[in-house]
Amino acid sequence: MKAGWQVKKLRDVCNTFADGDWIESKNQSAQGIRLIQTGNIGEGIFKDRLEKARYVSESTFEALRCTEIFEGDCIVSRLPDPVGRSSVLPRIQGRMITVADCTIIRFDPKYMVPKFFNYYSLSNAYLKSVSQNTTGTTRVRITRTGLGQISIPIPSIHEQKRIVKILDEAFAMIATTKAKAEKNLQSVESLFDRQLELIFSQPGSDYTERQFHEVCEITSTLIDPRKKEFLDSIHIGAGNIISKTGLLVDLRTSRQEQLISGKFLFDDSMVLYSKIRPYLMKVSRPNFKGLCSADIYPLNPISGIITRDYLFYMLLSKPFTDYAIKGSARAGMPKVNRDHLFKYKAKMPKIEKQKIQTALLDELQEKKLDLSAFYTKKLSLLDDLKQSLLHQAFAGQL
Repeated sequence: MKAGWQVKKLRDVCNTFADGDWIESKNQSAQGIRLIQTGNIGEGIFKDRLEKARYVSESTFEALRCTEIFEGDCIVSRLPDPVGRSSVLPRIQGRMITVADCTIIRFDPKYMVPKFFNYYSLSNAYLKSVSQNTTGTTRVRITRTGLGQISIPIPSIHEQKRIVKILDEAFAMIATTKAKAEKNLQSVESLFDRQLELIFSQPGSDYTERQFHEVCEITSTLIDPRKKEFLDSIHIGAGNIISKTGLLVDLRTSRQEQLISGKFLFDDSMVLYSKIRPYLMKVSRPNFKGLCSADIYPLNPISGIITRDYLFYMLLSKPFTDYAIKGSARAGMPKVNRDHLFKYKAKMPKIEKQKIQTALLDELQEKKLDLSAFYTKKLSLLDDLKQSLLHQAFAGQL
């Protein structure tokens, strides 16, 4: 740490360090004094979310003896995600209070500039300290007392303002670059989606309508993955399939996963379709043999009627996905049952045209994945740059 800097506990640099108010649903209303909730507290930013805003009436405010908050106050959420994220309140029309899971901080002006802490709350050092002070297992959180014990580097007020100015400029530039990268990534994905929709939503006059049971079938039966001949077979579950891409990740064998429940056999002639949460669009064309979860349909395309690739893209198309979602409503987990699946009707071209269309989709898919990887890497590097700047800032190296 730079010479002349101090380290103090968060609680010791505040004039106000208090919980928000306990506001039950019955005490909330559609107008009145604005209730700032944990969902409004982003990572260093305030999320207005005006369409979801809740309020309390003036009479409720007085009856519950609520604590009013103001522009410039720092609000810290003690709930995920992540725990300890903070926002400095901007100018908002009307009066405001906040909820009990938020801590209200008004810094002593001789110690801290609110925006300096706001930037510090984005740093890995701060988030690590918060994580070490959380409680709970199913829902982690940090108590106000624990939050108050977090150590904060304290340079002079003049130095804080200088660092904030540097970070403001750098983060604005990063935000602009990131927005462009995200827009380009979205454009790449939209190009593929438009072509996919064009093929499956606008059939030609020479297309033939067929029900799903006429184009594919399920021939696999459940086997015991504990049998010796299957122990070293690769297993594919829904969690191994990346949505909308067909890519497979984190594959392991039956032995490694210690599987015990029945699984389907599949080979490289099949298309795997996850029947759980059809809106996730988890479909794959594996190029090897293995086992798949009982919650995955191993579909055999019927030769001469449909190609494997056309079946794969059909399962990714919007018309099919809309149909699958419509028939998957249930009390627990959304799931596509076999009867509904095989009643799906689609208009299809002849095999020769299927091959032409899927060759185009394969080319677009490959370009999409390459560009997606490029822009995803760029976004990751921008996040790394932010953390590098934050590390330098709070180590006194800016």
